[in-house]
Amino acid sequence: MEERPAALDPEMVKEFVGVAHGNLDRVRDLLAQQPRLVNAAWDWGGGDWETGLGAAAHMGRRDIAEVLLSAGARLDLFAAAMLGKLDVVRAVIAAFPGAERVPGPHGIPLIAHARQGGDPAASVVAYLEGLNAAAPLA
Repeated sequence: MEERPAALDPEMVKEFVGVAHGNLDRVRDLLAQQPRLVNAAWDWGGGDWETGLGAAAHMGRRDIAEVLLSAGARLDLFAAAMLGKLDVVRAVIAAFPGAERVPGPHGIPLIAHARQGGDPAASVVAYLEGLNAAAPLA
């Protein structure tokens, strides 16, 4: 059996997820230093875990999200909503009814991620509004 590589440096993971909220240049620098950061997650406390892609998604940072996705980040529902990927959002919700009301990082709702996507995500916003996605889980 192959030996696994060492765990990523926790401080580097924390920095990476933090800067993915808005610093594209630093995201690129850190990825160049450690490409495995692309899917690393940080737990801010209480199970509020977040990846760089999750950070970019709720901040509406399409540029950062696209860099991360091109580097191998795993697409999630929240990033798909921000990016305006209506087909992906519909498919996930069809497969998992109620997914539209599952909170994302920091408890931010899916519809808020879509709204951060601006005009390219307008169809996702309209779809989620039609589902009453702002209503909390029962």
